[in-house]
Amino acid sequence: MSESPQSVGEQLEQFRAYLRLLARVQVGPLWQAKVDPSDVVQQTLLDAWRGLVQYRGKSDAELAGWLRAILARRLAHTFRDLRREKCDIGKEVSLERSLEQSSARLEGWLVADQSSPSERVERNEQAVRVASAVEMLPENQREVLLLHYWHGWTLPQIGEHLGRTEPAVAGLLHRGLKALRRILGEGG
Repeated sequence: MSESPQSVGEQLEQFRAYLRLLARVQVGPLWQAKVDPSDVVQQTLLDAWRGLVQYRGKSDAELAGWLRAILARRLAHTFRDLRREKCDIGKEVSLERSLEQSSARLEGWLVADQSSPSERVERNEQAVRVASAVEMLPENQREVLLLHYWHGWTLPQIGEHLGRTEPAVAGLLHRGLKALRRILGEGG
């Protein structure tokens, strides 16, 4: 991690879209009315800033993992507060595991399994770029992509949820993927 506060802030900021995508996946369609993923991510980055003295990692992949763990705790606290239950560490651990799985699905969506350190770094950078690109999509296309690819919903399920026909959902999915490819192609 760099030493100057500005460069540390910039390093954390590069993960905002990635964290927002993971938060959006975890919040899902059922909690959207009560939980804003952007607010959760903002609080996560603030928690990370406050906890920098505890961070011991050296790579972007380690930083991403550390931020995912902070996001998992923040989401666990948010859901706990919404449910007005006592904190259950089992839920927090499973939420952390779920975030890791979401991150793995995002990475798996990008490339096949690769094992060299340089390939893992490249995969992590791709995940951050994809997350940023997904955030740039129109809301309806982004929602259809997330419901289909991250939540595993079928087109009829998405159509029922959104009050749209299956062909309309398929069109949103197609346009979303096309726009995503275009955005990623422009970014290199």
